[in-house]
Amino acid sequence: MASSNTKKTQGKSTQKPKVSTYIWFGILLIVLFFVVYCIAFVHGKPAADLDDYRNNQAQTTIIYAKNEQGKDVPVEYLHGEQNRIWVSLDKIPKSLQDSFRCLEDKRFYDHHGVDWIRTIAAVVKYHGHQGGSTLTQQLIKNLTGRNQITIHRKFREILCALNLENNYSKDVILEAYLNTIPLGSGCYGVRTAADTYFGKDVSQLDVAESACLASITQAPTYYNPLLHPLNNEERRKVCLQDMLEDKAITESQYYQALGEKLIYTNSPEYVPSAAALKRNKVNRKVNSWFVDYVIDNVASDLMDKYNYTRSAAVAKVYSGGLRIYTTENIAMQNAAEYIYENRISFPSEPGRTEDGAFGSRKKVQSACTIMDYEGHVVAMVGGAGPKTLNRSFNRATDAVRSPGSSIKPLSVYAPAMEKKLITYSTALTNYALQTGGRQWPRNFDGGYGAPNARVTTQYAVAQSLNTTSARVAQKLTPKYSLNFLEDKFHFDTLVDEGHMTDANLSSMAVGGMTHGVTTLEMCAAYAAFGNGGKYYRPHCYTKVTNSKGDKVLLNDNSEHSEQALSRGTADVMNKILQTVVTEGTGAGCGVSGFQTFMKTGTTSDTKDKWACGGSPYYVGAFWFGYDSQEEITYASTGYNPAAHIFSAVMSRGHRGLPSKQFDYGNELHQARYCTYTGELAGSGCPSATGWFARGNMPERCDGVHRGPGINNVEVGATEATEEEGLSEDASDISEDMSESVTYGSYTYRSGSGEGEGSTAPSAAGSPE
Repeated sequence: MASSNTKKTQGKSTQKPKVSTYIWFGILLIVLFFVVYCIAFVHGKPAADLDDYRNNQAQTTIIYAKNEQGKDVPVEYLHGEQNRIWVSLDKIPKSLQDSFRCLEDKRFYDHHGVDWIRTIAAVVKYHGHQGGSTLTQQLIKNLTGRNQITIHRKFREILCALNLENNYSKDVILEAYLNTIPLGSGCYGVRTAADTYFGKDVSQLDVAESACLASITQAPTYYNPLLHPLNNEERRKVCLQDMLEDKAITESQYYQALGEKLIYTNSPEYVPSAAALKRNKVNRKVNSWFVDYVIDNVASDLMDKYNYTRSAAVAKVYSGGLRIYTTENIAMQNAAEYIYENRISFPSEPGRTEDGAFGSRKKVQSACTIMDYEGHVVAMVGGAGPKTLNRSFNRATDAVRSPGSSIKPLSVYAPAMEKKLITYSTALTNYALQTGGRQWPRNFDGGYGAPNARVTTQYAVAQSLNTTSARVAQKLTPKYSLNFLEDKFHFDTLVDEGHMTDANLSSMAVGGMTHGVTTLEMCAAYAAFGNGGKYYRPHCYTKVTNSKGDKVLLNDNSEHSEQALSRGTADVMNKILQTVVTEGTGAGCGVSGFQTFMKTGTTSDTKDKWACGGSPYYVGAFWFGYDSQEEITYASTGYNPAAHIFSAVMSRGHRGLPSKQFDYGNELHQARYCTYTGELAGSGCPSATGWFARGNMPERCDGVHRGPGINNVEVGATEATEEEGLSEDASDISEDMSESVTYGSYTYRSGSGEGEGSTAPSAAGSPE
C-alpha cells in the first residue's frame, strides 16, 4: 500500500500546471507591460511639440508692405479653410481666459491633464460617449483632429494629456488651446474670432464678449452669435454664472455683463473702427495682382529650398502662419490699380465689355510692372478692369508678346555702343536694306528712307526709325544681339534653337519676336538705363518668417546684381531715351514733374503697343493689346495708349515725392558735335550738344563738310555720290531709288543730295 501510495503521490507531483496558470501569467505580463508603457509614455518626450506647432501650424499668413513712413503694415491676410493668427497669452484678457476655463474646465489649474472626477461622472452618466474632457484633452483633439468616440481614442487622449502636462506649463497649454479652438465662421483661435464677431482686437474684449466667444465652443454653428444670437445668449448666461461661482468676476461685473447688449459685426448698430476698416480692406476676398505675384514667388522659392511639392508650397503660403515682407510700394500700387480698374487713359471702345457677354467682344487689355532701380518690384497690374479672381492669368508676368521697337535700346543700340560702333551723334544711314529683292524695313511713316539720308543715333532712337536699327543690328549680327539679351538681361522667353528662332533681323531690329517678352522682363532690363548699367533679378519680397519671427526665406538682392552695361553706355542711353519724351514718339507722356526716359514700341501688325521707361525713382514697362491678338485699329495712327497709361500711372504714383534728378557717373561727358558729320565739333563747325562716354568719344571733325549733313542738313558744297551717302555698315547698297521719299521735313530724290522742304508726315502706317 505504501508503495502504491508513493507512486500515486509521485505521479501527481509530475503533472503539468493547468492552462489557467499560463493565462493568468500572460495577463500579468500584459498588465505589467501596459503599466510600464503608460508610465514611459506619460514621462517620455512630448506627445506633441507645442512650440513647433505654434510656429508651423495652419495659421493665417500676413503680407506686409512699407507705408510712406517706412513702417511695415499688413496689406493682405491669407488663409485657407482655417483663419488663424496666433496671439500670446499675455495679450489675451484674463476675463477671456477665465471664461473658457470656468465653462469648460473649472479645475484646470488643479489636475494634471485629466479631471478624474469629471471623467468618472461622464462614464457613469453618459457611458463615456461625451463630457469630461479637460482643456488639455480638447487641445489634443484640436492638434490631432481625432474626434471619434471610441475607447481607444479616449484612452490615447488621456495618455497624451498626462504627457503634455508633464512636459509643459499650464500657461503654455492654455495659450495653445486658445489659439487652436474652432470658433465657427472659419475662425480658429480667439484672435480671428474677436475680429470676425466684434470687429475688435482680442485685447479689447470685455467680460460679456469674452463669455460670448467661450460659449461658441460646444457647438460652433449652433452657438454662432452671427447666425444664432439667442442660442449664444443662453449659453453665455451659463458661462457668466460659472465665472461668478468661481469668483473669476465680481457680482457687479456679472450683472453688468448679463445686461449688456452685444454689438456684432452684422448688427445694425455696428460702426467699424478705423482699424477694423483697414483689416477688412486688406482681408478682402480678391487679392491684388501684386499679392498674386508674391504668392507664386514665395511658393516657388519654398519648392526650391525645401523640396516642397507645388501643392504643399501653396498650402504653406496660405496656411503656414508666414510673415511675408514685400517690396510693394503702397502708393504706386494704389495708383496703378486705380488707373487700370477705371481704365483711365484707355481709348473708348463702344460695344465691347469686360467679359464679352451678349455677343460683344472683350475690351482691350493692358498690364504693367514697376520696379525701383535695385530690382524691387513695387507695383504690378495684370489686367484692366475690376479684378474678380485670385491667381488668375497675370498678363504682367504670363503674357509673352512681341515688344516692337521697345526692344531696340536693349538689342541694338546699347550693345552697339558697348562695342564702340556708335555714339550719341554717330551718323546712321536712314535707308532700308535689300532683302529677297525687296526693301525692308519700313519706318513708321511708311517710307524706306533714302540712300544718302543720315541721322544721329539720338534722332534714330527718338523717332524710332526701323531702317537705322536694322542696319546697326546687321552690323552686330542678330545672333550677337540675341545673346546680349539673354546673357546681359536674362530674357528667358526668347527662342534661339530649333525651327523657330529669334536670331534674325526682324526679331532683333524691330521686335517681331517668335514668342515675345513679358513686362517683368522688360522692366528689369530697362532699369539698367537708370541705375548705371546694373541688372538686378526682379524680386517681390525681402524676407519670409514664421509667426515666431524665425527666418524661412531671405531675399538679399545685392547677391543678384550684375553690371550688364558699362556706366558710360547706360548714362548715354539714358540721355538719348529722354529725348523720346521731349521730342520723339513718347512726346507728352513723361512722368509729371520728373525727368523721364522712355522707348515706345508697336508691332508691324499693330497688335501690341509698349512703353518702357523710368523716372529717377522708378522704372516701368507697360503693354497694351487684346488677349485675342486683334489689330488695334484706333491706335494705328501713331497714338500709343501704352505711353499714355505709363504717364497716368507713374505721374499719379509720384505725387508728393520730392524733386530728384538722375545720378550720372564720371564717365558721362557733355560735348558739342558737328551737325554735318556727327564727329566732335571743330573750329567753324555748326554744332549741337551731345552726351558721350569718355571711353567712346567720336573723332574730331576736320571742318570739311561735303554732301548732306546728318538730320537732313544740306551743305551744298559738293554733290555727294550715293556711295558717299552710305554708312560703312551699309555700303553694299547702291541701287537708285525710282521715287522720291519723304522723310522728316525734307524730300530726298535718288542720286542727289538736294532736299526740299515739305510738311512733316504723320506717324501712320508702319510700326515703330
